[in-house]
Amino acid sequence: MARHRTLVVGALLVALALPFVLSATGHDFQIVFAARIMIYAIAAASLNLAIGYGGMISFGHAAFFGGGAYMVGILAAEGVGSAWLAWPAGVAVAALAALLVGALSLATRGVYFIMITLAFAQMFYYVFVSLEAYGGDDGMSLAQRSGLGFGLDPSDDITWYYVVLVLLVAVLYLLHRLIHSRFGRVIVAIRENESRAEAIGFPVYRYKLTCFVISGAIAGLAGALVANHANYVSPSLLHWMQSGTLMIMVILGGVGRFWGGPIGAFVMLALEETLSGSGVLGAYSVHWQLPVGIILLAIVMYAPQGIAGAFRGRNA
Repeated sequence: MARHRTLVVGALLVALALPFVLSATGHDFQIVFAARIMIYAIAAASLNLAIGYGGMISFGHAAFFGGGAYMVGILAAEGVGSAWLAWPAGVAVAALAALLVGALSLATRGVYFIMITLAFAQMFYYVFVSLEAYGGDDGMSLAQRSGLGFGLDPSDDITWYYVVLVLLVAVLYLLHRLIHSRFGRVIVAIRENESRAEAIGFPVYRYKLTCFVISGAIAGLAGALVANHANYVSPSLLHWMQSGTLMIMVILGGVGRFWGGPIGAFVMLALEETLSGSGVLGAYSVHWQLPVGIILLAIVMYAPQGIAGAFRGRNA
């Protein structure tokens, strides 16, 4: 426990110092990239809550991720530029969507649950594609990032980095408290043996639905952040491939491992950034997905519990 706490504190100190180190060494672009990793770490952590702890293999998490992003974009287009209004609205929309999807999907199990969540995500995708007033298939640009007040300038990359870092730490802290609470223990018990948990007297459906809604709400927050990060939203954020990317991050980092989502997001995006650069593969950088796929396959084969699980096994 002490060693784990030391690692967490060390990682936080590195994260706090990183922007100044990158800026001093002339790698300012990497500050933006680090912020993007943290946003996807939030999204992957939200999916890990549903899959790893709740046992709900959702293939439609992009609906909540993209829904939060589009809510920010639509409000910005209508003149609402405050983060204190737009971001909670994005979280609320994602939570309501998760409530709708979960209420209907949780009546099924296994592959049927996977396909229903996928179907809902694609339905949301085509809804936003049809919104010509908000860019349709081309998406829409945001004039600027949501205003934060308190003298903070979100357009400054270092300020934006720390805003995202604070939200990531807050989300991980809340997830840690949730997972280690009575609610979290019940969710894990339901994942392990749903019939037994129901026989004991736990309202299984209600617990799973609550877990699914919380997971969707956090994904909505990540979507609100990614819209601000890129100053752009498009229907691709709701596409099934986005759900697949988030799922790969979770599997890569470790399903049901607390740090699985953040670690998977870091490794996945770092691999993409490194291997797609002209300095690594040269003329073959257009085919960067191939080495990424091989590396991911090797990790899954030789570390079936993910990277976080492999490190935990070594420490045991």
